[in-house]
Amino acid sequence: MDKLKAFIRYYKPYKGMFFLDMFCATVLCGIDVFFPVLIQYLLDEVYGKRPDNMLEIILLSAAGLFVLYIIRYFCQYYITSWGHIMGARMEADMRRDLFSHLQKMSFSFYDESNTGRLMSRITNDLFDISELAHHGPEDVFISLLKIIGSVVIMLTIDARVTLILLGLTISIIIFTAYYNLKMRAVFAKNREKVAQINARIQDSLAGIRVVKSFSNEAMELSKFDEDNAQFVKTKEDSYTVMGRFFSGNSFLQGILYISVLVVGGIFVTRQVISATEMVTFILYINVFLNPIERLINFTEAFQRGMSGFDRFWSMLNRKPEIVDSPDAVDLQSVKGEIIFENVSFSYNDKNEVLKNVNLRIEPGQTVALVGPSGGGKTTFCSLIPRFYEVNEGRILVDGIDIRKIKLESLRKNIGVVQQDVYLFGGTIRENILYGKPGASEEEMIAAAKLANAHDFIMELKDGYDTFVGERGVKLSGGQKQRISIARAFLKNPPILILDEATSALDNESERLVQESLNILARGRTTLIIAHRLSTIRKADKIVVLTSKGIEEMGTHEELLKAGGLYAELYREGAKV
Repeated sequence: MDKLKAFIRYYKPYKGMFFLDMFCATVLCGIDVFFPVLIQYLLDEVYGKRPDNMLEIILLSAAGLFVLYIIRYFCQYYITSWGHIMGARMEADMRRDLFSHLQKMSFSFYDESNTGRLMSRITNDLFDISELAHHGPEDVFISLLKIIGSVVIMLTIDARVTLILLGLTISIIIFTAYYNLKMRAVFAKNREKVAQINARIQDSLAGIRVVKSFSNEAMELSKFDEDNAQFVKTKEDSYTVMGRFFSGNSFLQGILYISVLVVGGIFVTRQVISATEMVTFILYINVFLNPIERLINFTEAFQRGMSGFDRFWSMLNRKPEIVDSPDAVDLQSVKGEIIFENVSFSYNDKNEVLKNVNLRIEPGQTVALVGPSGGGKTTFCSLIPRFYEVNEGRILVDGIDIRKIKLESLRKNIGVVQQDVYLFGGTIRENILYGKPGASEEEMIAAAKLANAHDFIMELKDGYDTFVGERGVKLSGGQKQRISIARAFLKNPPILILDEATSALDNESERLVQESLNILARGRTTLIIAHRLSTIRKADKIVVLTSKGIEEMGTHEELLKAGGLYAELYREGAKV
């Protein structure tokens, strides 16, 4: 019932369109049901009795039918066009709800989810749902009206023949219900396999450079063929079930015709019904069978749509792990003090990454995090903007537990420059302005200059309007990094996290980027995950983080003098 209510809720903004669609369906149905009645009248009263004004009655009947079919034309037009438009708008609403919900999910959700599968839910599933939203009520409504109208009129002609037809119809309904259950299962499998193929394609195309560099096209094709074969197998299963379903229904419908011919023929020979009434019965079988066929065809759309809605509904009901608390507040006049109090964290309650970490970072202080790979440096920084939630302890910003701060306010005051720079598939201008939508041209250019990016941008043919390609593929690593730094300059956050921002760059690019980062860090609380220890010698505090927790802490000189892990790493010139 909850699912049904949720589905019906999407009709609410379009109830005017929906009821007009149902009205047009009623008119269209009434005209179709009326046609055999008119034929019976003409056969009995006009062609049979041949009155003096026979031609006049025929012309009037034809004129009346012409008017009715004009009305039917406009009703059919509205149902086909605006009915589908209503479905498309509902699909857009669902897509927006799903996309909005996905935006709220935490990093841990995306750690476990595949982009291709999520894309399948946003595209394929929602299209099937929109088709169901449009055709479902309309098909059921029209079909029921036609069946009820036909049955009532046939009962007035002869109840016995009608009851025989109804008995056979019940067998069709039982047959349909049985295969409905079978089809729902196979269509659910089809959806899973489509999502699996989408995931495989997305993963392979996103990593196409790695594929080609290792000459592994054949291996990727082999993996794709395996998924593709599984998909074909589920399709074959579904079409086998559909074949039995449709052919069985076609056979049972043929039995209806045979029954009318045999039973009706017997009744005509015994003069229980007239030949005209027999013809009317045959005409009403067409009117009667049409909605049954419509309901049968609807079952396929229903199964696809409901399978899609099940997945859509389950996704919408997956609660974000990290949300604002009811008493959350906005950060005001941020100074940038950060305190870790007995913080512990593990991914999926396994492999504890941080254990009982305590650290105080003063406002405006630059703190470098160093240590072996897997020591929890990136995790440490990811906890501050609440990309993940601490398992134990708490983190405070300006004396406020970050769980008591609104997420939007917290993250607006934290800038992150990552090693793996992500640029959106637009222009350089759009990517820099992402840091502060609505910023002026002067502000954008000033940010680019501070990031040492303005000069190379102006050398490009289209300047700031240069298209960067997917993930910034048309730019070098250093250029992408400087654009991301310009984005951070434009945001102008009081707290800055630099996550190995120069580790993948050549010496010249690293020098330019490091200059930009040094300027960016001025006057801000800055956390640096170090790549080269030589770049953090001037940090106010260096924290050596390992799987055991904070092993050492102090300035560059203090840690060298202590002769511990930092001194060892520094002497070896290790990259950490």
